[in-house]
Amino acid sequence: MTDFPSEEKLQELARDRFNRPLPKKFYKQATIGPDNAVLLDGRAVKTPMKASLQLPSQALAEAVVEEWNAQVTFINPATMPLTTIANTAIDRAVSERVNILAEIKQYAGSDLICYRAASPQNLVELQNAAWNPILTEAEAALGNRFLMAEGIVHVAQHEATLQAVYTAAEHYGPFHLTILFNLTTLTGSSLIALGLVAGRISVEQGWTAAHVDEDYQIAQWGLDYEAQTRREGRRSDYEGLLRFLNLLQQR
Repeated sequence: MTDFPSEEKLQELARDRFNRPLPKKFYKQATIGPDNAVLLDGRAVKTPMKASLQLPSQALAEAVVEEWNAQVTFINPATMPLTTIANTAIDRAVSERVNILAEIKQYAGSDLICYRAASPQNLVELQNAAWNPILTEAEAALGNRFLMAEGIVHVAQHEATLQAVYTAAEHYGPFHLTILFNLTTLTGSSLIALGLVAGRISVEQGWTAAHVDEDYQIAQWGLDYEAQTRREGRRSDYEGLLRFLNLLQQR
């Protein structure tokens, strides 16, 4: 017979990753209101910055409502990744838009796929196989060429090339821009991120490209428990961002 935790145990467990107590669930049902706003017992949900939690697609709104309805005793943001991304898009991707675009451009200045190994040959081949198609498509889409480097010595990209990345990112509204920025920081590559958001590369292609060097090291030396846990966390975040993107593009 399973022993269910007491209320005291639930209180003890109800902590976020910063060891802060989680708020108790205070509503009965989440629903979708006008203009895809999320409602709790008929009242509009607010973001941390007190804006309305309003989604640009019904599919995304439905998925966010599911997260709110899945909460039981406490409201745990760790189990609500879509809500967290939406809050960020609404609260930050408008007011901090210029800074976000500048960071994406900065990543392009030292993009992961522009820095290649000189050896061993099998790693060189793995990088070429994963990165060259993405680079070719990015250069065609952006109308600019990227400079390649061997090792970790920095090679400055032409300003026109970096500005092309900025312009491509500038095309997106706050929700897409949030996904683009988070994918850029997660993969270490604005070119991989742009390819994913534009639909030029697949989910698995993007993941493989972002982890060529790590996968090579794993093949050589194996993977310890802590590294495996970190990798699984990154994969969860990666899939969550792409799920959000997919829902965002549905109607």
